[in-house]
Amino acid sequence: MPVNRRTFLKSTAVLGGAGLLTGLYAWQVEPYWLEFVRLRMPIRNLPDPLVGKTLMQISDIHVGNRFNRQYLIDSFRQAQRFNPDFVAYTGDFVNYESPEQFGQLDEVFDHAVRGTLGTVGVLGNHDYGKDWREPAVAERVISILSQKGISILRNEQKSFGGLNFIGIDDWWSTNFQPERVMSGLDTDAAQIALCHNPDVADLPVWNGYQGWILAGHTHGGQCKAPFLPPPLLPVKNKRYAAGEVDLNDGHTLYINRALGHLIQVRFNVRPEITLFELVQA
Repeated sequence: MPVNRRTFLKSTAVLGGAGLLTGLYAWQVEPYWLEFVRLRMPIRNLPDPLVGKTLMQISDIHVGNRFNRQYLIDSFRQAQRFNPDFVAYTGDFVNYESPEQFGQLDEVFDHAVRGTLGTVGVLGNHDYGKDWREPAVAERVISILSQKGISILRNEQKSFGGLNFIGIDDWWSTNFQPERVMSGLDTDAAQIALCHNPDVADLPVWNGYQGWILAGHTHGGQCKAPFLPPPLLPVKNKRYAAGEVDLNDGHTLYINRALGHLIQVRFNVRPEITLFELVQA
């Protein structure tokens, strides 16, 4: 049956309105609709006093000029209410464009979430400035974060309260040297690895490490259709979009969907802060 002009115009208006509402939602609602994801984290050799403790992962804050920094501060304040025992930041603290970001980082991280037992982090590619090739930018970021009580690990390990953190510097940066830390691991220790880019999980750098690897970088793709993978991911391994991935080799990878963003648009991929409950494996 032919469609008359009035029906066609009405249908077009409805579709146009739906598209406009979807666009407004993806631009102004979901990028700020933070989700706190709760999971259990089994850890080998976890000391009894740490059973039931909490580890919070925050990733890809991207302090900069792309969106409202008050959202980051408000998110940190919400996260502080959980009173986490450990906090791990997995990179991209800034979206570096100019030295202006150093003042912005200082402002936002006046409200940083810190763990009662330890606060640790690793750098991401954006923390290395333009083309990820400005070590001086990374040094300045580290200096600011250190003043806020965050220990940044650069191919190093450090223990807090009986839990050992292994921090691998960003794969795309000028300082990716995992052998510096992976060659001297204590396999009897309770430990967690941090690296910004999840593709590092596929590299032959782990030297017998068995445990969790916390990463970020992908932002979960930021936009995806329901029940389908995101069309755009900045990783080689397209399995590494978001969430928990069993690597079937003693490793469990967890990819945080990011607190911030580079482009203010999200659809079906809400921003995330993850809260893990530590249990014995």
